[in-house]
Amino acid sequence: MRVTSAIAVALSLAGVTSANVHPRATDSREFFALHLDDQTPPSHIADTLGATHEGQIGELAGHHTFSLPRDQSDDFNTLLDDLKSRRKLRRRGDLAVSTRSDDPLDGILWSEKLAPPRQRLFKRMPPPMPEIAPRFTKDAEMKADELQNEIIHTLGITDPIFKDQWHLFNALQPGHDLNVTGLWLEGVTGKNVVTAIVDDGLDMYSNDLKPNYFAEGSWDYNANSPEPRPVLSDDKHGTRCSGEIAASKNDVCGVGVAYDSKIAGIRILSAAISDEDEAASINYKYQQNDIYSCSWGPMDDGKTMDAPGILIKRAMVNGVQKGRDGKGSVYVFAAGNGASFDDNCNFDGYTNSIYSVTVGAIDRYGDHPPYSESCSAQLVVAYSSGGSGETRSAISTTDVGANECYAGHGGTSAAGPLAAGSIALALSVRPELTWRDIQYLMIETAVPVHEDDGSWQKSPSGRIFSHDWGFGKVDTYSLVQKARDWELVKPQAWYHSPWLRVHNNIPQGSHGLLSRYTVTGDQMKGANFARVEHVTVTMNVNHTRRGDLSVELRSPSGITSHLSVARRNDDEKIGYVDWTFMSVAHWGESPVGEWTVIVKDTVVNEHTGQFIDWRLNLWGEAIDGTDQPLHPLPDEHDDDHPYEAAHVATTSIQPGPTKTSTPTHPDEQHDRPVNQKPSQASETYPAVELGAEESGAVSSSPTATPTSTAGSDKNLAHFLPSFGASKRTQIWIYASLAMIIVFFIGLGVYFQLQRIKRRRTNAHDDYEFEMIEDEDEMHPMTGGAGRTQRRGGELYNAFAGESDEEIFSEDDDDEPYHDRLAKISEKDDEGENSSSGSHLLSEKQ
Repeated sequence: MRVTSAIAVALSLAGVTSANVHPRATDSREFFALHLDDQTPPSHIADTLGATHEGQIGELAGHHTFSLPRDQSDDFNTLLDDLKSRRKLRRRGDLAVSTRSDDPLDGILWSEKLAPPRQRLFKRMPPPMPEIAPRFTKDAEMKADELQNEIIHTLGITDPIFKDQWHLFNALQPGHDLNVTGLWLEGVTGKNVVTAIVDDGLDMYSNDLKPNYFAEGSWDYNANSPEPRPVLSDDKHGTRCSGEIAASKNDVCGVGVAYDSKIAGIRILSAAISDEDEAASINYKYQQNDIYSCSWGPMDDGKTMDAPGILIKRAMVNGVQKGRDGKGSVYVFAAGNGASFDDNCNFDGYTNSIYSVTVGAIDRYGDHPPYSESCSAQLVVAYSSGGSGETRSAISTTDVGANECYAGHGGTSAAGPLAAGSIALALSVRPELTWRDIQYLMIETAVPVHEDDGSWQKSPSGRIFSHDWGFGKVDTYSLVQKARDWELVKPQAWYHSPWLRVHNNIPQGSHGLLSRYTVTGDQMKGANFARVEHVTVTMNVNHTRRGDLSVELRSPSGITSHLSVARRNDDEKIGYVDWTFMSVAHWGESPVGEWTVIVKDTVVNEHTGQFIDWRLNLWGEAIDGTDQPLHPLPDEHDDDHPYEAAHVATTSIQPGPTKTSTPTHPDEQHDRPVNQKPSQASETYPAVELGAEESGAVSSSPTATPTSTAGSDKNLAHFLPSFGASKRTQIWIYASLAMIIVFFIGLGVYFQLQRIKRRRTNAHDDYEFEMIEDEDEMHPMTGGAGRTQRRGGELYNAFAGESDEEIFSEDDDDEPYHDRLAKISEKDDEGENSSSGSHLLSEKQ
């Protein structure tokens, strides 16, 4: 279906490409996204393929949508698969990179078949809560009135519900607000900053929002209209979020945090949306829109695990690299409201993005609301609904309608926009701040709360972090003051480890399977990497019940990130398939040293799994910012699993043996996990450690030893082969070899004495013989001539009988943020495990 030329001209004048306005004829056509190089016009591709060019995808330069009739799509699918295979072979060096041919298809850099529009994003509405006004003593009410009246008089505020906006000035619980009124007194009110509310629309005709509405930065992707006005009966969420940020100081309702800033509306949540429209929405007018406030995500039900597709990921990277004239669009996401279902914001690919300022909630008393999700990706918390009984209260803001107000807004949906409004104030005094400067400033000025609750960890940088509170609550006044003279950070650097194979079954219960990787100083110098900001771990785990799994990451300095927690509602018969977890807990740490991933199967039941592989990704500040390139856009090859020669030690610490899969060859491409239930073979084996000879050199440092990653006490004297085994296992090997040698020497002496005796007793028995020793027995680790000295799959029994708490015992007494199901399982199996664990060997780390 095509628009008329007149409509196309009008839409062109509105700054919208055709890809964003054509209704999809999905019943008769297939749609594809292609990334073309600068030398390839889309028209040439369309002519070559006989396809229709639907237009560029938002602000993604070189990315275009094409369509074909469904009866031609099979041939096109085959062609795209062939192009993808050829690109993969070129990356691996299996095909020579020749000069560009005249074939336009050589100009296709990336391709993806597009799914039909679907509803997969949901507003993060607050849980149902009765609207009960807080009740206090008469004396308290009088004191509150006096303080509020002073603020109202000084600032000239006439908005009728300002006294209900405790998140802006809390007279009844002093200190429990955004600390923003002092900035208003200094004239900092958000001028010249635009926040785009990506949501279900924005009532631009509300008298509270009309003065600050920014039409140029607005678009309705659900109705293909330049005016994102609410239409459906429940299209109120975006208007309420908008009021929190930029409600005008007038005589209607209340005021926003940055009441002189501008707001744009980008409507995407009121109908099914395609990936290309979603990608376009988060880049829309990204030179005019500074901040994108997103109070939505996948369903917060404790069983959903969803992330944006590659096209949307590309748009987000495009935004931070090119938005705001290269300083980067600022994305703010609400952490999620599924905590009561054991949900965690690391199961959401939007909130666990390194490009997101992820914001949890705190109530007016400074307590953690039962709905607000905790996770290692949460940066800060901001005020929202909560409390209990008659002290429950929510956020008062603007509603849909000319003069409508609302007193029941809440959830992390309300916390996110308050943080966005605070960022708008910071950008108004320091517009040159980059997206990463904003994250630094949020961390540096956050105020820790409930520091005695056992959830906080202190890093070597001096910062403290909690999975429940992030780095603390937003302090707007401190944020803006620090922004004034903040030294801008250097460009972003990164380091991606090789794919690290594990292929081990996961023990059940409170113990887990460890896998380690050591980062060296030379690697960091080569990556131009100075200090850690974000850490991501991409991993594959097969399991027949995903909700039983949990994952921890421990840094070289001992800081623990709980990347994943068990979820009682998650019955998916699949584990983690190329899923990326993220943590900000290690912000400011040195990246050098041993990083450890611990995967646990927290419930003892019939559901089992296997840890397949993982990859460590470090993101941080460059050492030298003068020649640091931008990170490439996400691509399909990010999911390839080439096992390079990289050292990774994998250890089971369950109180008993586990069966181990045979490691694949280092150069093999790993097949994606099939998530079949591991076979219940009768034989069992101890866990496996992949030694340096098998998996490659550990370190690029010339002074490193092949086993330095596993600990200095891991091996015997350096002139003896280690076989990649533990010290105890090496002792056993060498003792066994010594016994064998002594046996053969004794046997030789015996036969020699028998020979002499026979010569003496029988002169005819004058012959000699020699022992023929099998070459495999002489060289048990070679397997025959011509084979490498080391085979995969040597066995050892390390850490047996020790819990992970004992292994990391120095600073782990408090053990914050335990998995609930792991605790229950551990108590249930205490008797059984305690008896078996005492008979097993242990090893100090």
